[in-house]
Amino acid sequence: MAQKTQTPRKRLSPGSAPGRRKSCHFCKDKVTDVDYKNVSQLRRYISEKGKIRNRRITGACRKHQRMVAVAVKRAREMALLPYVSG
Repeated sequence: MAQKTQTPRKRLSPGSAPGRRKSCHFCKDKVTDVDYKNVSQLRRYISEKGKIRNRRITGACRKHQRMVAVAVKRAREMALLPYVSG
């Protein structure tokens, strides 16, 4: 009998759909600048512990993710957002 060879399967994280990409909220709304004073918008991009979430989780494009990171850091410096929470 001939032996079957198995092709390696791609591992998916639980809850993710194959081929499904998150779209950038800023690109959808045609936002050019991310404002550090808009704390309610920035809270979406930080975790419960106060860390900045990465692009894979937020779905932001590279350009807007960088803007979000700078805005979060500025908001922390102005004491609008906490450095850590918990």
